[in-house]
Amino acid sequence: MATIHWQEIVAQKRKEQAASIPKDWILPNLPSKDTLNVIDFPEKCGLLTAKEIEITNTEVDVILKKLANGIWSSVEVTTAFSKRAIIAHQLVNCLTEIFIDRALARAAELDKHLKTTGKVVGPLHGLPISLKDQVNIKGIDSTMGYVTWASKPAAENAVLANILEACGAVLYVKTNVPQTLMWGETFNHIFGRTTNPYNRSLTPGGSSGGEGALIALKGSPIGVGSDLGGSVRIPAAFNGLYGLRGSYGRVPYAGCVNSLEGQDSIPSVLGPLTNSIGAIKAFLKSVLSQKPWLHDPLVVRKPWNEDEYKLADHGNGTQLCFAIMWDDGHTVPHPPVRRGLEATKQALLAAGHRVIDWTPLAHAEAFQVAGTIFGAGAREDFRVTTAPSGEPIITTMDLSVDTPGVSPLPPDAEPFFSPPPDGLSAYELWQAQRRKRDYRQAYLDHWNATVEVTGTGRPVDAIISPCAAFTARPHGSSKNPGYTVVWNVLDYASLVIPTGLSVDPVLDVPKPAHDFLTGPDKVNYEIYAPADFKYAPIAIQVTGRTLEEEAVIAMGEIVDAALKNNLKTCN
Repeated sequence: MATIHWQEIVAQKRKEQAASIPKDWILPNLPSKDTLNVIDFPEKCGLLTAKEIEITNTEVDVILKKLANGIWSSVEVTTAFSKRAIIAHQLVNCLTEIFIDRALARAAELDKHLKTTGKVVGPLHGLPISLKDQVNIKGIDSTMGYVTWASKPAAENAVLANILEACGAVLYVKTNVPQTLMWGETFNHIFGRTTNPYNRSLTPGGSSGGEGALIALKGSPIGVGSDLGGSVRIPAAFNGLYGLRGSYGRVPYAGCVNSLEGQDSIPSVLGPLTNSIGAIKAFLKSVLSQKPWLHDPLVVRKPWNEDEYKLADHGNGTQLCFAIMWDDGHTVPHPPVRRGLEATKQALLAAGHRVIDWTPLAHAEAFQVAGTIFGAGAREDFRVTTAPSGEPIITTMDLSVDTPGVSPLPPDAEPFFSPPPDGLSAYELWQAQRRKRDYRQAYLDHWNATVEVTGTGRPVDAIISPCAAFTARPHGSSKNPGYTVVWNVLDYASLVIPTGLSVDPVLDVPKPAHDFLTGPDKVNYEIYAPADFKYAPIAIQVTGRTLEEEAVIAMGEIVDAALKNNLKTCN
């Protein structure tokens, strides 16, 4: 039998995807490609009814109450978000798998259950939830951007998919990722490139970029992403969303497909992206209510802890001490990122909290350790996975690769880390893992030592930092995850919070050149031109310690409320 060329597989897969889109939802009035900001288009396009606009603009806590009380049906809510998801896809190319008929059948069953019993199925009853492509759903592909994995539907649900359905959620779409997942952008040969709805000349980030773009356009109330070096937090930040990177083993990962399988020194974790901080809490509390440690052996046996959420270990939240990391000692952030940090500081001071400066501890070491561990077997992993289809390994996220198979860079070009040609020996990998262990100990000691300067009798309660040294960047240039990957190495819980601000060419003018910290710092400085980043949201990151998800969410609520109050005062 003749071998099918990988581009033929791509053509067939794209044809199948197109056929899964309801024909009545295909828009004839899409904005021109020159229209950069399309964030408001879904409500103006004419496809959504007034009630569907209301539903998709409502925060998750309120949606869940209306579903539980029978004010809104799951079919209504699922239809509203499905239509808005299809609009979003036509604007920014954010979806991979679309199974709306299946979702509506599930929603109808949930409505019938509520009507018959008067009870909800679970805490997420009737709520649509989108999934990053790698989360397996029985009978549906998880290509993860690999042509090799096309038309090979999953035999079983991932554990998280089962848990979400047990909570009453409705699964309806999966979202786009970069081939290999090891990029801060989103492009693959099968589904192409996802763009940022605030400015389509910019990336939505990666690798959960499809989720970020979809939720920014309110095509989903909650989406599940994964985070190995920032892949939840970078898309959350670039799209003006909330996103949680929890500690290893807090959310079940079993049954998902992934790159670098078997690399468990810095594991990837699943986490939510959403438009409200209340939805972050609802997601984690709901997942933990199902005792996921009984279904995934790597999940930590830790139920939701209400005392930790009430900040019992942090003075009950009456006066917190936050430390702001203005830069990581490696790359100085662009002016809008700095403005977001300054706004956060003023908001927290006005709310009665203490704010001090954070001195980063050898963050370049964390970056190097992560690159070594990820790179130990990455080259072979990518080669083995792509070999059956013959598809090229993507070596750049530059716009010139929008035509599948075309790459202007030499084959030895890589993502942010550079895998050694022959990998690492077991001994060399052990040394990198030892460096990671020693770094975690040093950082713990460094954090504990701040008890001498906080004025609260406790060490710093949380660190506030940039999510990246830049806001959403032009396609092909988001290559430095240093501000996120450090927390993966340390296994600290970290929550992205939008500041409500965006890049303003008048306010965010370039600063005079400083003494550059590193070569990448100089490159980052030189790439900044305010007009190239216009409309991009500005976000910050709130980071606590290992397994402090409840406390980080609670402290995030405090930061979020302070920022919103400060914006009201300024306006």
